[in-house]
Order: sequence, then C-alpha cells, then structure tokens
Amino acid sequence: MKFDIVTFGSAVVDAFVDTKFNKKNKRFSYPAGSKILVNDLKFDIGGGATNTAVAFSRLGLKTGCICKIGNDNNGQDVLDMLQKEKIKFLGSKSKERTGYSIILDSKNNGRTILTFKGPGNNIKLGELPNFKTDWLYFSSLLGDSFKTQEKLARKLKKDGTKLAFNPSEYLIKKLKLSPLLKITDILILNKEEAHMLTKEKDVALGLHKLTGGIVVITNKDKSIICYDGKKKYFLKPNKIKVIERTGAGDAFASGFVAGIVAGKKIPECLKLGLRESESVIRYFGAKNKLLRMKIK
Repeated sequence: MKFDIVTFGSAVVDAFVDTKFNKKNKRFSYPAGSKILVNDLKFDIGGGATNTAVAFSRLGLKTGCICKIGNDNNGQDVLDMLQKEKIKFLGSKSKERTGYSIILDSKNNGRTILTFKGPGNNIKLGELPNFKTDWLYFSSLLGDSFKTQEKLARKLKKDGTKLAFNPSEYLIKKLKLSPLLKITDILILNKEEAHMLTKEKDVALGLHKLTGGIVVITNKDKSIICYDGKKKYFLKPNKIKVIERTGAGDAFASGFVAGIVAGKKIPECLKLGLRESESVIRYFGAKNKLLRMKIK
C-alpha cells in the first residue's frame, strides 16, 4: 500500500455556533444561569488530519489518513466522509466518543474553540497497518499519539519518507519538539508559534537551524515568509471578505505541501497554499470549498 502522502492528526465533529456576543477584555462573556439564543448552528467534520487529507486528495494526491475515532455515529460520519473523498482510513476505533469541537464565532471579534479530543491522543504504533508513503503530514496531538508520530516518522524515514509538520501553540508549550524538528523537511506555523520555538532575531533562519528544511511562517493578513536555507520568499495575502477562519491554517499548509509533493517551485507552492486558505475563509466549514484540481 503506497501513498503520495499520509496525514496524522485529529478527527472531530465541528459545531459552528454563530453568536452575536462581542469579546469583552478578549474574552467571551455569557451571563450564568441563562438560556442563550444563537443566530445559527452548522455542523461539519473537522480536525487537522481530515482537513488536510481532503485538501490533498482533492488536489489529486493518493492520500491516507491516520486518526482515532469512536465507535459511534460521529465516527461513522468521519469514515463516510473519508470514503467519499477517496481517502484511505489508516487509523483505529475506540470505545470513547469521537472528538467534538464547539466553535463560538463572533463575526466582529474572532472565535473561541472548545475542543473535546476524544480518543485522538491515544493512538499507538501497533494499531496502525503497514504502509509506504512519500510524505507524512503531522498536525498536533499529545500523549501516546505524539510518541507514535515520532516513532512512525523515524521508521519511515529509513525508506526515504519526508515529513511536513504543523505544530500548534499548545503543543509547543507542552512538549519537547526538538527531536521531531530535526527530522522535519517542511515546518509550517504562524508568527506567534515561530517566536515560541526560537529567540533569534531572524526567526526564519532560527527555525531553519532547528530543522534544516523548508520553513513557512504565516502572519494572518500580513506577508507569508518562506525560507529554504538559501533564499527567502514573501507572499502578501489578498484583501477579501472573511466569513470564518476555522481550517484556514490547515488549508494553507496542505496547499503548500501538496505543491512541494508535486515538484512545484516554492513561489507556486505559496500561491497554491494561499488559494486554498482563501477558499476556506470565505465560507463556514473547514473543507467545503477546498480546491478540486489535479496538480500531479
């Protein structure tokens, strides 16, 4: 079983709650003991593993997905979605409930996400089938799952598999990432996360020293920076109307990595990543409007 890329991360059901409450002192405030009416409620399948897997598959890459789901209706919804998108499920099932995220969205002031990870952080290497892949893509997991990511990367690196890694702020705070960073070929993160990993004035150079690979740093509406050890590349996002940002980071990362997998040059990969992220933030849902095109 050989893939172009296999994603490894979370799979959750996303509930988008459209509220009219604004942030107060950078916090959502709700009166205790009250029933709160919301403007709208939408559901979708989310999580780093499924979001990126769908993006890769729609771009024409043979894709596998490692995640852990519950043996419940939500877990079946995840499996049905993966099958529909022509993605091979390489994960496992658990007696725990499938992960769930409640996304409190205030259009004027951003969003807050309440996440129940379910069994997602409890994936062991022995649960996974044998497979081969040109690339691995890791999103953030803790516990046994993070340890399994490290073991799997080292195992498949022996066969020439390359690794793309998209760590989150909470992962950087909780775990020592340097062993995994040393074998990372593409590191993608935002400006705040980047500054948490290196104190060097030239952040891109500092991160490149940690990985030896390609580094991509996003900064919301400001220029994206990419450094490959030889040259820095910059791309400024377009000014567009933003409806909801959930999944935008996954979309950008998967677009960029897909371009690299397909053998495209860095400027083209940056543009593909930007197109993917812009296709997401115009609508609710992390993957509804992801691009459908063959790049390989």
